Amino acid sequence: MTTVQTDDAHAPFRLRELVFGAARAAAVRAAVRLRLPDALDDTPLTAEELAAAVGAEPGPVARLLRALSCYEVFAQTPDGRYAHTPMSRLLREDTPGSLRYIALWCTEPWTWEAWPRLDDAVRSGTHVFEDLHGKDFFSYLHADAGDSARVFDRAMTTSSRQSAHDLAEFLDLDGVDSVVDIGGGQGHVLASLLEKHPRLTGTLLDLPAVVANADPRLRDGGPLADRVTLVAGDCRDGIPVRADLYIIKNILEWDDGSSRRLLRAVVAAGGPGARVVVVENLVDDSPSMRFTTAMDLLLLLNVGGAKHSEESLTGLLAQAGLELKEVRPVNSYLHAFEAVVR
Repeated sequence: MTTVQTDDAHAPFRLRELVFGAARAAAVRAAVRLRLPDALDDTPLTAEELAAAVGAEPGPVARLLRALSCYEVFAQTPDGRYAHTPMSRLLREDTPGSLRYIALWCTEPWTWEAWPRLDDAVRSGTHVFEDLHGKDFFSYLHADAGDSARVFDRAMTTSSRQSAHDLAEFLDLDGVDSVVDIGGGQGHVLASLLEKHPRLTGTLLDLPAVVANADPRLRDGGPLADRVTLVAGDCRDGIPVRADLYIIKNILEWDDGSSRRLLRAVVAAGGPGARVVVVENLVDDSPSMRFTTAMDLLLLLNVGGAKHSEESLTGLLAQAGLELKEVRPVNSYLHAFEAVVR
């Protein structure tokens, strides 16, 4: 038997925890699906009381809570009851900024099938999703995995709402009268900008099914509808709107060819001097690197895409004909690349 020599006495323990990462993710998913965080309020409860509240067996619930409390998702009190922690509260559905649907999305059934094929994706440099399911990721999601698609929609809505306010506070719109939110989903960013700037007009551009479910504030009868144009289409095929500012947030995650098509479409639409702000999670220079680099690998698996480094995104912008002015953090996990069309 070979004894491994290491100067770090904790390395074996950390490595064991790392390779059991699936157990941690599964434990969080189980707690969310059982609604344990929602069953617990400000008063600590025993495992038996929580089990009764969610309709589960007391023994396994105690084991699940014990495992999660090791990672500060719930805390065990001296008398053996369980109490909330900041992380467990984020799994409640009614918590502002809840991560309930993000937690579910990152642990959906298809993820467990894809992760063991990561070595294949690394060898080939492309996704493995069609090999697993016979169709591309988004076709599978909407045709064969309706529950997962709904979780995805809720997760993206949660994420967008959380960042929309930060971006609205971050952006200086001096001299900007019109803005286009490209691939903006339900339009939370656009709605936040319009609410903050009463003279601003905006356009939301996304796929037909997405635009049809735009934020109620932007649709007919909504308080912002008279200042908004909803445009259905694929942004990679062209941007049919001229504006002072184009916002591209968290969608340059496809293959580089598709990203170049989009950026060139923006350049063609805006013309010289048009302002372009690209907002992305980066795999470098960010406090959220552990999460972002994990998402980068998941993108490789399911769509063949990638999260960007500052260098790679700067290169894409230059190739498309954009002059980068500055890169600044919006918050702890988003960076804004401010550029103009040359």
